[in-house]
Amino acid sequence: MGIGIWQILIVVVLVFVLFGAGRLPRVMEDIAKGIKSFKKGMSDDDVIEHKNDDVSARDKTADKTKED
Repeated sequence: MGIGIWQILIVVVLVFVLFGAGRLPRVMEDIAKGIKSFKKGMSDDDVIEHKNDDVSARDKTADKTKED
């Protein structure tokens, strides 16, 4: 039992009724900005993790050379 064309059509009509045709593009733009911001935040976290891994690896190497 999946979503049929009639259910999708009802949802689309309700969205137009609630938001109106004029506000709908702004709502979609805000949603797109939120998604882009989320993706950027996720990629920034990956970059930070990689930098922290590189720094900790350099620190371990520096500690070994100091001990010798």
